[in-house]
Amino acid sequence: MKAEPAERLDPRAKTLWRITGALGALPLLAVGAFVGWSLLRVVEVPLLLGVLPVLAALVLFAVLAGVVPDLRWRRWRYEIRDEEVDLQRGIVWISRTLVPLARIQHVDTQSGPLQRRFGLATVVFYTAAGANQIPELSTPVAAEVRDRIADLTREQDEL
Repeated sequence: MKAEPAERLDPRAKTLWRITGALGALPLLAVGAFVGWSLLRVVEVPLLLGVLPVLAALVLFAVLAGVVPDLRWRRWRYEIRDEEVDLQRGIVWISRTLVPLARIQHVDTQSGPLQRRFGLATVVFYTAAGANQIPELSTPVAAEVRDRIADLTREQDEL
């Protein structure tokens, strides 16, 4: 088995993922608060039972916004080799994908509003099987990665 890919994502990815995790968990907090309020006011359960949904939502919020981004960043790695692009990602289940350069049809960069705010971009490369991506690279690094994949893909076509 090949060695683990060497390159990491930009460290600012952790901050971006904290923000998106917090935004994604906000509806859970609202539901937890509503359920807790309903249990206390409508059903009139003891205080401890009414607070449990809110506490559960707060714990989930803390995990999604605090713990997951660090773990995700630590596991996400990539490497562009002469023959393939090697991607490794996941927290509990680690996924390793080797994409042969000869299969890549085109490559581009994308950057959403939050990514642009942090100076980040995602490199997306397409094969007949679908899209693969390397997220949260600094904008200059993303441009270099995109160009390197495109150049290596052209070299593979010429062989």
